[in-house]
Amino acid sequence: MSVTVLSKARVVDPSRGVDEIGSVIVDGKKIAAAGKAALNQGAPEGAVVIDCAGKTVIPGLIDARVFIGEPGGEHRETIASASVAAAAGGVTSIVMMPDTNPVIDNVALVEFVLRTARDTASVNIFPAAAVTKGLEGHEMTEFGLLREAGAVAFTDGRHTIANALVMRRALTYARDFGGVIAHETQDADLASAGVMNEGLYASWLGLSGIPREAELIPLERDLALARLTGGAYHAAKISTAMAVGAVSRAKADGANVTAGVAIHNLSLNENDVGEYRTFFRLTPPLRAEDDRLAMIEAIKDGIVDLIVSSHDPQDVDTKRLPFADAAAGAIGLETLLGAALRLYHNGDVPLLRLIETLSTAPARLFGLPGGTLKPGAVADLAVVDLDEPWIVSESGLRSRSKNTCFEGARLQGKVLQTMVAGRTVFSA
Repeated sequence: MSVTVLSKARVVDPSRGVDEIGSVIVDGKKIAAAGKAALNQGAPEGAVVIDCAGKTVIPGLIDARVFIGEPGGEHRETIASASVAAAAGGVTSIVMMPDTNPVIDNVALVEFVLRTARDTASVNIFPAAAVTKGLEGHEMTEFGLLREAGAVAFTDGRHTIANALVMRRALTYARDFGGVIAHETQDADLASAGVMNEGLYASWLGLSGIPREAELIPLERDLALARLTGGAYHAAKISTAMAVGAVSRAKADGANVTAGVAIHNLSLNENDVGEYRTFFRLTPPLRAEDDRLAMIEAIKDGIVDLIVSSHDPQDVDTKRLPFADAAAGAIGLETLLGAALRLYHNGDVPLLRLIETLSTAPARLFGLPGGTLKPGAVADLAVVDLDEPWIVSESGLRSRSKNTCFEGARLQGKVLQTMVAGRTVFSA
């Protein structure tokens, strides 16, 4: 087997609390050594040595909330095209949402995703299965069979389960089968025809708003059910200071609860909507600045566990409509790390903690390989120049859809190389 040495790099491994100058030795598909000790032991005879002085080696990112068109919407994104975009962003593993056509709510569809990923993807694709059949919120799917087939989590994707009894049963089943329920919360009646955050800015634009309480009320219900059942509950995409408080209280009570936030809700606020910029129509919507700052503090304090891209490719035709009619969602696999590094460069979140939320924590939550540079682990990693600036350009994005919120943005931190199981899948 070939041996590669990434020499003299800054090695950042949250799983071991390591942030030091060292080397990473990759032997075949595994990491043989990483850190200062690896630098001191030198390169094995015959190894390929890559000088990474001034660069940083991190565990490959694990994006825990990615929407892909295939099957049924291949014109928006395929498993193959999503994996190419992911590799360019330093993402080595994707948790794929079940919002496809047909829905990933049975064993055959889980097997289809895994088979297609094996044949066409350059990164790891882990399917999440639907909680309810057809994502309709009523009849439960077969958790045991889906888990056995390879589903790593259960979620109704973009859909909020309104029925409390269904959610209670889901949490109970997930507990019994060792699964996690990942849930987006938005009360459909409160959100109604809302298209952006409720507040003065929405009023000024003449757009219907979505109140923060639309997120909070079903979240509070879910947290109460998590306490009741003992099931593992992941608040998949929270966006408000009130939601942070609710999650914090549930954790303090000992509930088996985690939370995630989309990178857009850490990097942008409602003012970025500007004059009806439809590429900034998202779910949950971009919130007020005080909510954004609360989310950053929650990341730093460990109340929010994961940062996700919430990569959601949409047709340009569905975005270039009046704001109220435009589809919600934005792509994000290629910009996830660069946008997240704003928090590091601004001094908001230490690098070790930031990489933990993007890699180590999702691996731990969903029981996935990767998220670590410890010896013996699979060699899923990225080499990054933390300081190199780059301009996001629609023409340079590899995703099949181009609906990015960051067009023209200057990001600092560029992925130079991505390895999956010791194989280079991207090189700048």
